[in-house]
Amino acid sequence: MHELWMRYKHFLTQHVIEDMELNQCDQVINQRHITEGNTTNCKEINTFILATDEQVRAVCIDEGTPKGTNLYESTKRFPLVICKLKTGARYTPKCEYNGKRRMRTIIVACDRGWPVHFEGSNIVKFVFNLSKCL
Repeated sequence: MHELWMRYKHFLTQHVIEDMELNQCDQVINQRHITEGNTTNCKEINTFILATDEQVRAVCIDEGTPKGTNLYESTKRFPLVICKLKTGARYTPKCEYNGKRRMRTIIVACDRGWPVHFEGSNIVKFVFNLSKCL
């Protein structure tokens, strides 16, 4: 259980924050020591889910749709800040990012009801059946 808890805490550090502005990518990524794997390389892209730990965990319990072996897609959209590395420096602490805000469903890998990996996000497309409106 200790290993699972460590994976969950690592996921939270890398991807979950309650509030964040677009211009805070550099600051948050540096404060949280987010790098590419176990290196000093800047991470190309990092996505932050603007939510509480509990809201994200709910995707693994009762607010997610199974999408594979251990993947779940949220049934609701979350606000995200997607931080993309600017061209230039590739090693910490000189990583500089541009942030973009998006509203998307999230896909996370879950282990025994705990989110442990951010797989990605989806744009929700609405399909309207105009024939029912006529």
